[in-house]
Amino acid sequence: MSEAKEIVKKYSNEDITVVWKPNKCIHSKKCWKGLIQVFNPQNRPWINMDGATTERIKKQVEECPSGALSYISKREGSQAAAHTETKVEALEDGPLLIYGTLHVTNPDGTTEKKNKTTAFCRCGASHNKPYCDGTHVKVEFKG
Repeated sequence: MSEAKEIVKKYSNEDITVVWKPNKCIHSKKCWKGLIQVFNPQNRPWINMDGATTERIKKQVEECPSGALSYISKREGSQAAAHTETKVEALEDGPLLIYGTLHVTNPDGTTEKKNKTTAFCRCGASHNKPYCDGTHVKVEFKG
């Protein structure tokens, strides 16, 4: 398993902080296709917290299938605490998504707790196994 350093970027308005972990991103494009006024990969920074209402930004962040985007409400706390039910979904030609809190044991024996959404590789080509890194797009995985 890759030991890449986790990158974390934070973008805030007066109500929430959006947290982006680019190494978790599977490039589903749901963020910017759903709310280009806030999530625009052509801009730097790519997240504009003034582009929509807080509620609309929260709703779009909750659509992120990989968990690369999350938010922390300055009034209510972390978004992760709101997700308790476990759900499994196989994305067409993409990863297996598990929603909920998971305890994952890695091949090297280390364990980690995952909240919200975790994307597991189904194509076998990820460089970050057992997690999806978006390589399924490059290898044109069908499944």
